[in-house]
Amino acid sequence: MDLATFWFIVLGVLWTGYFVLEGFDFGVGILLPVLGRKKGAVGAAAVDAEKRRRVLLNTIGPVWDGNEVWVLTAGGATFAAFPHWYATLFSGFYLPLLLILVALILRNLGFEYRHKRGGAEWKSRWDLAIFWGSLVPAFLWGVALTNIVRGVPIDADMEFTGNLFTLLGLVPILGGLTFVALFVTHGAIFVALKTDGPIRSDSRRIAERMGLVTVLLAVVLLLLLGISDGKAASWLTTIVAAVALLGALQANRAGREGLAFLGTAVTIAMAVATYFLMLFPNVMPSSTNPAWSLTVDNASSSEYTLKVMTVVALIFTPLVLVYQAWTYWIFRKRLTVAHIPDDVQPDRPDQPLQRIG
Repeated sequence: MDLATFWFIVLGVLWTGYFVLEGFDFGVGILLPVLGRKKGAVGAAAVDAEKRRRVLLNTIGPVWDGNEVWVLTAGGATFAAFPHWYATLFSGFYLPLLLILVALILRNLGFEYRHKRGGAEWKSRWDLAIFWGSLVPAFLWGVALTNIVRGVPIDADMEFTGNLFTLLGLVPILGGLTFVALFVTHGAIFVALKTDGPIRSDSRRIAERMGLVTVLLAVVLLLLLGISDGKAASWLTTIVAAVALLGALQANRAGREGLAFLGTAVTIAMAVATYFLMLFPNVMPSSTNPAWSLTVDNASSSEYTLKVMTVVALIFTPLVLVYQAWTYWIFRKRLTVAHIPDDVQPDRPDQPLQRIG
């Protein structure tokens, strides 16, 4: 195996880590208006609804920013290992990627500023920022990756010749909807794993319903992609993804949230593996002329650059993995509304502000 192929695999691992970890973050953010409310909430019920939202946000509070490191690493690795891929991708997908960036910024501002002031209106606005800041990236990542696998118009100079509407075909939109459904299912199971009481039971019920929607969308999407771009290995990972998702839904129904979460994590990992296996040896196929496609060989950096990157990755990757594993272990306890104190008053110096909830 040459270094260019090795770094193609590394990028697949980085994107897998991002979607597995950030996927449940997106799911929790999308579910915030659903799991964070009580019907007809007034008086004490309204207070309880606010505490439910704070429980949801605190499930991802210690980890969401660490999860985002994976996409920064993936983007940086793409730039260093495959500069031609990076240039064509970021120029052709400029607007979708810009929308993803803006949405992530708004979501992160919601996490940081929601608790800075009291008042239902202030918090509801930041809740909307968290919701849309989770939904938009989840959808657009699915659209972008599906477009990459299916191919986009690229000329002989490795330049994208399409426009925004080129990227909005039926299959890419189906890819976006599938990613959203999968992340919502993944996030609901994560909430069930991290909470107890009514929120836990509500999350399991949503995971079961959304899981069935995910199965339907994923089967249609992967069949369409497999028929046109499938290989023996990608069909195998597709089957594993389907089995893992069905197993996750069964484990969720049995109340075994740990196994269910493992199942949805494997589903996402195998889905990303399927995309990369369909793509290889291309990194960005040209729908204009297959001879103009960007490949692992013609889009990669020099051998020396890849060697330096390999040494750096072998040193620092284990450190990052150990740190993240330690973070998840420290914050492994389940949460309930009983753990959430009364609403923080910013003008009271004796009441410390909480970072997320």
